[in-house]
Amino acid sequence: MADTAYDSDRLRKAIDAMSAQAVIPNNPSRARKYPLDKHLYAQRHLIECCFSKLKQFRRIATRYEKTARNYRAMIALAATILWIR
Repeated sequence: MADTAYDSDRLRKAIDAMSAQAVIPNNPSRARKYPLDKHLYAQRHLIECCFSKLKQFRRIATRYEKTARNYRAMIALAATILWIR
């Protein structure tokens, strides 16, 4: 699932190579239009809300952690806190 800004043939081919379905709305300037599953694209809202809630944790939004391992651990901790709420 991606926004219209990510609508490119190269990205669509990479997604297809992974045997996945690209759920990306067509760029208005695109000559060849691809079908879009609007119901599945509507689920993107849930993902965006999750990222928004995670970014309310200052430590995650500003990325205080120096290593990817520690950053992933902080995201897991924040997600657990949100899930418990």
